[in-house]
Amino acid sequence: MTQSPQDPTTPQEPTAPQAPAQPQEPAHEPAAPQAPAAPAQQTPPAEPDPVREAFAGVRTEIAKAVVGQDQAVTGMLIALLCQGHVLLEGVPGVAKTLLVRSFAAAVSLESSRVQFTPDLMPGDVTGSLVYDASTSDFTFRPGPVFTNILIADEINRTPPKTQSALLEAMEEHQVSVGGRSQKLPEPFLVAATQNPVEYEGTYPLPEAQLDRFLFKLVLDLPERDHEFEILDRHARGFDAGALSAAGLRPVADAALIGRAREAVAKIYIAPQIITYIVDLARATRQTPSLALGVSPRGAARMLGAARAHAWLSGRHYVTPDDVKALAHMSLSHRVILRPEAQMDGLNVGQVLDSIIATTEVPR
Repeated sequence: MTQSPQDPTTPQEPTAPQAPAQPQEPAHEPAAPQAPAAPAQQTPPAEPDPVREAFAGVRTEIAKAVVGQDQAVTGMLIALLCQGHVLLEGVPGVAKTLLVRSFAAAVSLESSRVQFTPDLMPGDVTGSLVYDASTSDFTFRPGPVFTNILIADEINRTPPKTQSALLEAMEEHQVSVGGRSQKLPEPFLVAATQNPVEYEGTYPLPEAQLDRFLFKLVLDLPERDHEFEILDRHARGFDAGALSAAGLRPVADAALIGRAREAVAKIYIAPQIITYIVDLARATRQTPSLALGVSPRGAARMLGAARAHAWLSGRHYVTPDDVKALAHMSLSHRVILRPEAQMDGLNVGQVLDSIIATTEVPR
């Protein structure tokens, strides 16, 4: 019977293994990895930027009228932030003009459209001097270029003489008529369209004019789901001529655009990133597949565009990915492919891909 009290002691031995409660100390070790949670709490402190949110809202508003074409919308936003211009290329019916009109409505800017034809004269775009009998003097009558967003529809259908009328407007934001310079309203953006398929009766843009465009934005045919949504909207009564009926409203204005440009100018770009842009530009001049490479102006515009892309992405600094994301739309219209490369089946996109892949990326 004396052993009976010993029996309960044996069950108490398993309680001793509860000493593994000591392994519960490692439970404090997982708490250490939670230290990285501190950085996660350091990112939110950046208060939401109402200016950037307004520009994000522009995408939402444009989507009420235009299905897809996100890359083109991004390009237009960056061009507005960088005081640049865009060349929209696509077959008829892919909403090139509708995209620009929707963009102008979303940012509350005035827009005017000029249909470029072979008989269009420079004065029809810039304006001209008109004799005023009441004053016995000539007065300047502004042309459609005196607006915030000029839609130059099918710009390659007008002769070089009229095309060149836009050179001063695009670079200096002014026009000179009768020996006097007239300032254009700010902000000012030229959104030119052209058809890449039909070349009969067209006048290809000279390199001097192409270099004035910040981006060349290619609008492709929509995917199957996007095309269904387009037709479904039309079936429900969508009218491209009545954007307000589609619910599209302005979410930005000229004052907010000015604040956004100031914010973009403060985006930090490291010397290594500048070197990367220089190397990309120089590579286009050295590759045997290209007869003409990117000019220093093109490289400078690419730098500004990368800053705007970083700002729209919510960062205060530029990364190599910002440069890569804009490489094709920034450079494709500034280079010329050699005939030998064309005979080998190469295109500009493939050459740029090769240059991007072989150019050293800063770490």
